[in-house]
Amino acid sequence: MQPMPDYSISVSEHLKTLAAAGKLQVDAAQMVVAKSLDHVLSEIKEKQPAAKASALGWLFAARKKPAHRVKGLYIHGSVGRGKTMLMDMFFAMAPSARKRRAHFHEFMADVHNRIAAHRLKFKNGETKQADPVAPVAADLFAQAELLCFDEFTVTDIADAMILSRLFSELFAHGCVLIATSNVEPDNLYRDGLNRGLFLPFVDLLKKHVDVVTLDSPTDYRMEKLNSQPVYLTPLDPRTDMAMDASWAQALHGRKAQPAEIAMKGRKIRVPLAADRMARFSFADLCDTPLGAADFLAIAGRFDTIFLDHVPQLGPEKRNQIKRFIILVDAFYDQGIRLYVSAAAMPEDLLVAKRGTEAFEFDRTASRLFEMRSAEYLASTRSRRAAE
Repeated sequence: MQPMPDYSISVSEHLKTLAAAGKLQVDAAQMVVAKSLDHVLSEIKEKQPAAKASALGWLFAARKKPAHRVKGLYIHGSVGRGKTMLMDMFFAMAPSARKRRAHFHEFMADVHNRIAAHRLKFKNGETKQADPVAPVAADLFAQAELLCFDEFTVTDIADAMILSRLFSELFAHGCVLIATSNVEPDNLYRDGLNRGLFLPFVDLLKKHVDVVTLDSPTDYRMEKLNSQPVYLTPLDPRTDMAMDASWAQALHGRKAQPAEIAMKGRKIRVPLAADRMARFSFADLCDTPLGAADFLAIAGRFDTIFLDHVPQLGPEKRNQIKRFIILVDAFYDQGIRLYVSAAAMPEDLLVAKRGTEAFEFDRTASRLFEMRSAEYLASTRSRRAAE
């Protein structure tokens, strides 16, 4: 059993302790954000009831209008500056028993699953409530009154169209949101289809969170990069041979064969699989209409994935760019050990750097670098050993 977090300390105090022990470099920009997180922590602690009348006390309390609304925090800034690290420290210290930390795409996949399940209940006559948003939001809040989203980003129109109604309900219940992002709220879903219908969510978000910028002078991810032979470029016969050799070494004599992952009445095709390893081409995953839920399903089935022939991506491949961004987010967040052969280094894969994709792809390139680091690779080994 892991020790309970010490709620008496704060994020800023924890940062100072780690810095004093030489375990972490801390800069002034990070300390400013840490103090903002400390303020939210303090507000949450003040809101915690001294005692509950019963095990269902929180349920009845949730039906009442909260006397004190805790304002969340939206942290945005360049990649590799420590946003996720700070949020994770905050999450560990948050005293709420009902809290959830998730990648935004993972959360929205869960939301859409819940909505589909409610609609099926309505169709089968198991509920008289036709609109699924309010009951889904109530169920989500019953499980987590504190939501922490890593890399908040909106690229899918289905997500964009539901966010305002969903979070209107969640905030009305008293939900507290902490989010990290590469873009400020006003740039969310920029250039997206029917963006005008999404803008009420931006206004709602800014009403319920304080917006802070984290622009540290150092990209800590790039500093700790320790290149490993898991990202190979350019695309040529030598790279193909190197990928084949790594695949054969990973198989260690086992036989790989095609497999399938069942997914809501359809199947995700896996060209080659053996135990918890799989091999795909870029075309297999990004030229086909797959989304966040599919990539999370793949990450749930495998912990080592080979991805062949990632091309350079121009404006004509906008759909593929979006899928690749979501794919890397999902694999990174799930701690997947990823082997890649690509036409160029991560920062040069996107040919035309403009619009929403440019913002999003900065994070993708950073994560592809991070997934080559010795620290990340060591963490994937630890994950496999634990399983």
